[in-house]
Amino acid sequence: MSSESTPALAPGGAGADAARADGTAPVVPPARGPRARGTTAYLRYAAGKLAGAAVSLFAVLVTSFFLFRLIPGDPVKQMTGGRQVSSEQIAAMRREFGLDLPLWQQFTEYCGKALTGDFGTSYQFHAPVVDKIAEALPATLLLTGTAFVIYTVIGVWLGSRSAWKHGSAGDRFHTAFALTLYSVPSFWLGLLLIITLSVGIGPVPGLFPTGGMESGPGSGLDHVLDVAHHLVLPVITLVAVEYARTLLVMRSSLLDEMGGDYLTTARAKGLRDDLVRRRHAVPNAMLPTVTLLFVNLGNTVAGAILVETVFSWPGLGGLFYQALSVPDLPLVQALFFVFAAAVILMNTLADVIYPLLDPRVGR
Repeated sequence: MSSESTPALAPGGAGADAARADGTAPVVPPARGPRARGTTAYLRYAAGKLAGAAVSLFAVLVTSFFLFRLIPGDPVKQMTGGRQVSSEQIAAMRREFGLDLPLWQQFTEYCGKALTGDFGTSYQFHAPVVDKIAEALPATLLLTGTAFVIYTVIGVWLGSRSAWKHGSAGDRFHTAFALTLYSVPSFWLGLLLIITLSVGIGPVPGLFPTGGMESGPGSGLDHVLDVAHHLVLPVITLVAVEYARTLLVMRSSLLDEMGGDYLTTARAKGLRDDLVRRRHAVPNAMLPTVTLLFVNLGNTVAGAILVETVFSWPGLGGLFYQALSVPDLPLVQALFFVFAAAVILMNTLADVIYPLLDPRVGR
């Protein structure tokens, strides 16, 4: 068969059926470029992470309902404070808080209301749970936000300098000190700080308050300084533990970059060693550290429970401790969900942002 009798093949069609009747070439849609394929892959990757986060949040919601019902004790009897109360009054209180309903019905009502943002009414405060959380949230954000900024700056700076001068006396000291602090429980460190810097030892007087957020009502600069004075010891406790983790990860990441050819090229161009570190090595080593920082932010919010309890800080951690002592089931369940959600959301945000920093991830 001659070449003239063979129909031309067109993309997306077969033989002469794909060609136009007038003999002109068919219109072929442009091929998708690598950028379009990369965007699609990233959106698919991000959607998968967000879907996983939604499933995790729902699992936490279910877990929070059943977990705290394993705590021994009757919330109604705890609220009466040991006073003589008739069985009719106890039954009325159970009806008021929905504790007389079957467990499955309590669960369905809890999930249905929680999905709309209604976590019920606190047993001990007789106020909406969401309102109590909103009252305590600013104190927790102040504490954890201040600690996050400080330990991020200190951890990244010391970690990069330790790795750049690895093997030196400073590197050995900072690494050993960070490992020691990383293994210390935060509540134990907080108690030590109270004993040494609040109560005082021997001739050393107490320099900081033992607890609380403020000494009394105030306004203006005096109030700001008073809150800052109460903030010192809780922040030191959080920073001491979290900066150690940041330092160790930053040091390890930078050590992995030390043998890169691009650093040799930068030095061959005549750049000073300090510029090579700041402009080339540290930005590449920051990728794992950025992920850790997002994870740390969620963990710091959840981990502030012990620190806030030790220092009587009026945040979510202190509120959780009060609710757990009753147990105030609606408040405990909601706070547990908030703490877990902070960790899940920060992990998800790190997963979503990381491919933007390193295109090799999620493709």
